[in-house]
Amino acid sequence: MTIAKQGLTVLFGFGTGLIISGAVVAFITILGIVQRLAEKTGTQRYIMLYEEAIIFGVILGATTMMIDYHLPLGWLIAIAAGFFGGVFFACLSMSLAEVLNVIPILTRRIKIEKGLSFFIFALAIGKFVGAILYFTVDGFFTPKP
Repeated sequence: MTIAKQGLTVLFGFGTGLIISGAVVAFITILGIVQRLAEKTGTQRYIMLYEEAIIFGVILGATTMMIDYHLPLGWLIAIAAGFFGGVFFACLSMSLAEVLNVIPILTRRIKIEKGLSFFIFALAIGKFVGAILYFTVDGFFTPKP
């Protein structure tokens, strides 16, 4: 591969990465996750810090696709990072569901009148148990060839 082709490949990869990461950050911003969580926790003064942390996380995640590096932080930090990542994605999915009005439509269709909080909690517990099984049980998930 010539240097010109390598340069174009790097430029194309960098450009598409910028577009995708920008779309992810825009999606999170449009859903209003950061603002809603800051309101619920009473930490509105830290919104800029939250947004900067999200941008840093997107950049760090993008670089892990290109650079193979290892951070020797230990299993305790890995568990904490996994926990906080799970909380973030749970908030993201619930915000998306709220924006799309999935939960009100679902509750009307299956006629849930009482106990909606238990229904949502059961969904969260099911997701949690599924994730634990997926990552801890060898052979639990075998992709099809």
